Amino acid sequence: MNIRRFKESDAEAVSAVVIKTIRISNAKDYPADLMEEIVESQQPQNILERAGWTHFYVVEDNDDIIGCGSIGPFWGKEDESGLFTIFVLPEYQGKGAGRLIMETLENDEYFLRAKRIEIPSSITGCQFYRKFGYDYKNGIAELDDERLYRLEKFREV
Repeated sequence: MNIRRFKESDAEAVSAVVIKTIRISNAKDYPADLMEEIVESQQPQNILERAGWTHFYVVEDNDDIIGCGSIGPFWGKEDESGLFTIFVLPEYQGKGAGRLIMETLENDEYFLRAKRIEIPSSITGCQFYRKFGYDYKNGIAELDDERLYRLEKFREV
């Protein structure tokens, strides 16, 4: 497995990874109709748009994209960042791809300049992120209106 920066030509493959993961891994935690709404927001054009304002990475195995993740400014702030679009194909989960993504994102300049990093986490991914030191924002361990947990991590700059 190797990780590299996203290229525009990756958009279709990344979209397919995200959609497959949503439909398989997230399906146990969310209703199917909500998952299909989210699928609509993960089309190649949406991935390209997100890659335009984040540092987007892909994980490959034998030249196949098997995972992705991005980091960007949190609402344009210089001292806060957010992690977004972190997905690993179901058949690669638990094999180190997610850890590779997180380690890469936490070495990115957007992470290193931030005092606070936030992750809008699915139910499915919450415990994974907590292993990396992210905790419930303001101590609120409840789903928000988007059915996500808001996790955050503080660091000394």
